Amino acid sequence: MARRGESIELAVLGLLHESPMHGYELRKRLNLMLGWGRLLSYGSLYPALKKMLKASWIEERTVQKEGALQNRRPRIVYQLTEAGQDEFVRLMSEVGPTAWEDGNFDIRFAFFGRTDMEIRLRVLEGRRSRLQERLEKVQTQLSMTQKEMDQYASELQRHGVESVEREVKWLSDLINAERSQHPVEKPSQG
Repeated sequence: MARRGESIELAVLGLLHESPMHGYELRKRLNLMLGWGRLLSYGSLYPALKKMLKASWIEERTVQKEGALQNRRPRIVYQLTEAGQDEFVRLMSEVGPTAWEDGNFDIRFAFFGRTDMEIRLRVLEGRRSRLQERLEKVQTQLSMTQKEMDQYASELQRHGVESVEREVKWLSDLINAERSQHPVEKPSQG
């Protein structure tokens, strides 16, 4: 499973791939991307930025805000370096289990537009396969423990199963759409 710091780094590299940003804007965009369940604090963002600066994936420049008073502190704007672009491409090209785990999949998915179709398909299929395994386990456990649960615990389990089933269907629809947009050419019989 990907460390939270690695997920933050991938997200920051992806956002800076779009355009340079200052810390406040990065945090705001990251929180929109991560969703309400995983809000990011400055205490998580700035150590990640510091690490990426040290790795030379990003660089900072100071910018005086237009119309700001002379004694106001200039803003620090972060931008991607060539090494950062290479690291982003490398991370987005990974197709192993970390690519489809809960903590990393959403962030990778947000940047799928910059990913090769074959990589997208492998990540989507891996995610779907992982969720199907999880779904089978939960359904087996649910059928064995259904009689022992009270009404509310049972409803919570049912809700979880339905959520995973919806995501599996969504992934299947995405996979089918990817394949129909770019059908695999069959070798000609000659």
